Amino acid sequence: MPQALVTGGAGFLGSHLCDKLLARGFQVVAVDNFVTGDRRNVEHLANNPDFQLLEHDITQPIPWDGPLDRLFNMASPASPIDYMQIPLETLAVGSEGTKNCLELAKKTGARFLQASTSECYGDPLVHPQVEDYWGNVNPIGPRSCYDEAKRFSEALIMAYHRTHQVQTRIVRIFNTYGPRMRLHDGRVVPSLMGSALRGEALTIHGDGSQTRSFCFVDDLLEGIQRLMESDEILPTNIGNPVEMSILEFAETVKEVVGTEVPISLGPLPENDPKVRRPDISKAKRLLDWEPKIALKEGLERSLDYFRQRVSEEAS
Repeated sequence: MPQALVTGGAGFLGSHLCDKLLARGFQVVAVDNFVTGDRRNVEHLANNPDFQLLEHDITQPIPWDGPLDRLFNMASPASPIDYMQIPLETLAVGSEGTKNCLELAKKTGARFLQASTSECYGDPLVHPQVEDYWGNVNPIGPRSCYDEAKRFSEALIMAYHRTHQVQTRIVRIFNTYGPRMRLHDGRVVPSLMGSALRGEALTIHGDGSQTRSFCFVDDLLEGIQRLMESDEILPTNIGNPVEMSILEFAETVKEVVGTEVPISLGPLPENDPKVRRPDISKAKRLLDWEPKIALKEGLERSLDYFRQRVSEEAS
């Protein structure tokens, strides 16, 4: 039976990835130190004999001595409210954490995939964003701990590939949503869904004209798994190319929840990207992949989860 290790395995994306790998016949080790992960995301796997949870901080060498076929590095704070509160930990997991994962892949011969980010493009001057665009990133701004950690991790990965012939893959993830997101992690989907379900005004930053492209978690993970099994070593965008303004998104949330709460405007955070849309022509060509789940359907699939979290919060 093939062996897979998923760092950040109790996080939003990592826990869903564990489910997908188990369904494909892998034995899975989830590694998480629960800085931003949630034990509830993997508690349904506790009695699965093919699943193991290892509580560990990957900025320290990973204590795994068994065989390994696939290593998915999904570990990192991934929302501004997190990485601005713990910037040093964010930089460490992107540098030392990535290096420790690469060392394990080198030792075991496992194929390695890095969860990188569209934030590598910064506040882009090229739109939509293509993989060969180098980005417009402020290296000392308030978001830099995350942006530069991911950019450094990509450089480190390519160095390990070229120097040690580690089989590496890099996915640049665009805005993704779905069940198991934390209500108060500061990202727009749980923030607005939570507010709508509480009957509160939906607060958006700036005038709402900034754009995002939202990909449902199942679509994203299908793309990630196809990339892992491909021969492509250079960064590949995985995301939904359907772009909308944040104001349009807020109206969609109101429609899905069935509420008429008002929309209020707040200040725009420093270095917040004005536009975000992936060019996925490479993923279409190499992976035969594109997202299938429309935003309204994905939000409807997520509604019961967010409703349950809001109910738990109120009780």
